[in-house]
Amino acid sequence: MIQTTHTMIQQGYMKRKNRLISVTIMLMALTICLCATMLLYGKTNYDVHTVIRVLSGEQIQGASFTIATLRLPRMLCGLLAGLAFGIAGNTFQTMLRNPLASPDIIGISSGSSIAAVFCILVLNMSGSGVSIAAVISGILVAALIYVLSKGSGFSGGRLILIGIGIQAMINALISYLLAKAAQYDVSKALRWLSGSLNGMRMENVPALCIVVVIFGMTILCLTKQLQILELGDDFATTLGIKIHVIRILLILSSVCLIAFATPVTGPIAFVAFLAGPIASRLVGPGAPTVLSAGLVGALLVLGADLMGQFVFSTRFPVGVVTGILGAPYMLFLLIVINRRGQA
Repeated sequence: MIQTTHTMIQQGYMKRKNRLISVTIMLMALTICLCATMLLYGKTNYDVHTVIRVLSGEQIQGASFTIATLRLPRMLCGLLAGLAFGIAGNTFQTMLRNPLASPDIIGISSGSSIAAVFCILVLNMSGSGVSIAAVISGILVAALIYVLSKGSGFSGGRLILIGIGIQAMINALISYLLAKAAQYDVSKALRWLSGSLNGMRMENVPALCIVVVIFGMTILCLTKQLQILELGDDFATTLGIKIHVIRILLILSSVCLIAFATPVTGPIAFVAFLAGPIASRLVGPGAPTVLSAGLVGALLVLGADLMGQFVFSTRFPVGVVTGILGAPYMLFLLIVINRRGQA
């Protein structure tokens, strides 16, 4: 009997592991396909051989500018930003055990947005100055939300409610700045707020790549602790997990991913919100979702950007397409939570 039970547990474990590996490979393959599609297709289509020649450094009239200067930075920024949004959103949702606990729902993305809008509209800044201000503001707003949510003890529900309240306040300030600004400046701010991969440059890639690698790997290394935190603080403490240290590391890493990705692409709507739940359904219950959520986030950004460019008669920024996809899911989730009577 004991042997049979052990065999069943082992078989279940291997089944979940094989499913996780298969799904991860599938997501990686789809991501590579979308990356290749973004380099190959556009107003002018190029064959694979031409793209490889350009990427290897060969100068080809017309193709070098289109592929290396326009399409490659756009693809890389979309890929890295999608990974950052997906990993960060999944980390918050898992740690706080609530699908609404996404950085773009609880005010962290808005923290970066208010600084960027202020710099664009009031200080007439652009480029790296806006990015630096957005990163600092995002981190400060996240710290404020965390401090206000602690009280006598950390509460995920309290953090979500405080975050939603702060986001509402920040969005009101953004609306005020847009209403008072000159019409020409408003268009620049609105383009940024919509979330777009237009105008991406190779200078945006190195810093974003370093941030995604460092903080993404940090969260990946803490996957087991993250899964244990999902079971509750009491259970985690019983297993010897230093919950305060782990939670701060996870929050700091996630906030840095969001704070560095948002200034590059703008606050692309609902990617962080959708990536985790989609990844969870794909890999199945009990499986780690950090890497798969990052890949789903990349697929959402790259796929939505291609849809915005080629599917509709008018070209739309990537954030508009993800917003169209994410808004119905959020309404569905709120209805389900309300029916279940969850907090």
